[in-house]
Amino acid sequence: MSFRKRGVIIPQSGASASTLNPTTKPLASPTAKPLAPGTRPSPLDGRLTTSTGTKSLDALLAGNSGLALGTSLLISESGTTDFAGSLLKYYAAEGVVQGHTVHVLGIGEPWGRELPGLGEGKDGEGKRKAVDEEKMKIAWRYERLGEFGAGSRERSIPQSSVAKESTAVFCHDFDLSKRLILPSQSNMYFVPLSTQPDLSFKTPDTSISPFTKYIQHLVTHLSAASPTTIHRVVIPNLLSPALYPSHASNPAHVLQFLHTLRALFRKHATQMTALITLPLTLHPRNTGLTRWIELLSDGVLELAPFPSSSIVAKAPPGASAIHEEPPQGMLKVHRLPIFHEKGGGGGEASGFGDDLAFTLSRRRGMVIKPFSLPPVEGDQEAQQAGLEGEDGKKATKVDIEF
Repeated sequence: MSFRKRGVIIPQSGASASTLNPTTKPLASPTAKPLAPGTRPSPLDGRLTTSTGTKSLDALLAGNSGLALGTSLLISESGTTDFAGSLLKYYAAEGVVQGHTVHVLGIGEPWGRELPGLGEGKDGEGKRKAVDEEKMKIAWRYERLGEFGAGSRERSIPQSSVAKESTAVFCHDFDLSKRLILPSQSNMYFVPLSTQPDLSFKTPDTSISPFTKYIQHLVTHLSAASPTTIHRVVIPNLLSPALYPSHASNPAHVLQFLHTLRALFRKHATQMTALITLPLTLHPRNTGLTRWIELLSDGVLELAPFPSSSIVAKAPPGASAIHEEPPQGMLKVHRLPIFHEKGGGGGEASGFGDDLAFTLSRRRGMVIKPFSLPPVEGDQEAQQAGLEGEDGKKATKVDIEF
C-alpha cells in the first residue's frame, strides 16, 4: 500500500515545474481597472452605463439599469409643459455631482443656475436600519465565525473595499425646491447661439449651419480630455424658434449635425452620452424631419401630459390619508437602445407594460410607473357591495386578509 507525504502539492496536468517550486514568486493577479465615478457595468452584457438622474428612467432603459455610454436619448413632448426639461436638469445635475464634463448646447448660463439641489438622503438611513435589524436576527457566535484563522491585514482589505463600494452612489436624489451650487472649477460648459439682434438688417446666410459651433466645441474638448473622462451632452428644445433661427430646421443642417454627433458617439463609445428634447407641437411625428431625427437617435421617448382641466383622482372614502399622487401624463416608449441579440430586455422584460404614466414631484422627482385607472368616484353601491359577504354581513379585516 502506497503512502503520500502530507504537505506535498499534487502535480496537475499542464502544470509546469516553476509553478510547483515554492521559491519562485507567484504570478501577479490581474487587477481590475477602476471604474469612472458615476458608472457601473450593465447587468445584461457588462457595458458601462451612467445614470440619467432619474431612477425610474434608469430602470426603463432596456434593462441596463442606466443609459449606456455611447448612446443618445431623444425625449419629445407635446403641449406647453416642460417635463422633459426637468429630466434634462436631473441629467445635468447628476453629471455635476459625479464630476462629469457637462456640455449644454443651445442655451446660456442662467439655465445652469436652475439645476435641482441634492435631497436630504433619507433612503440611506432606512437602509442602515434594515441592515441593523437583519444583524439582530443573527446569533453572535455565527456573526463572528468568519474571523477565526484570519489575520488583521486580511480582514482590513476587504472591509475597506466594501466600504468604498457602498459609499459610491450611482443615482442621487434631488430636490426641485433647492438649487445646486456649482463648484468653482466646474466642468460645465455652455455653448449658446448668438442672441444679439442683427442691426445690419442683412439677409442671413442660410447656407451656414448654426450647429457647426456645437461640433467644434465637442471635438475640441474630446481630443483634449483624458480617455477616462465622462462627457454628458445636453440639448434642450431642439429646433425651437425661441433658441434657433428658422433655417436651422433645414434638413441639410440639423440632420448633418445629428449624423456627426452619432459618429462622435461611436468613436468615443466609452465616454459620451446625450439627452435631447424636441417640442412635438412644433414638429409633429408625422413629418419626415422628425422621423429622421428619431432614426438618428438610439432611444426615443414621448411625454404626453394630461390637460390641466382633467379631474384629479381622489382617494375613496374610508381609505388611508397617505396615497400616491395622481399621474400627470403618459409616457410612450417608441424605441430603446438594443445592444445584443436578446433584444436588450425592454418592454415587458423590464417589468413595465405598454401603458406607462409619470408623476413629477418636488422631492421624489419624476417617477415612471404602470398606469392604472382610478376607481369611479360616487359609485357607493358598488363599493358597498364589494365589502359585503354572501350572507349580507359586512366583511371585516379578518375576512379580507388571506
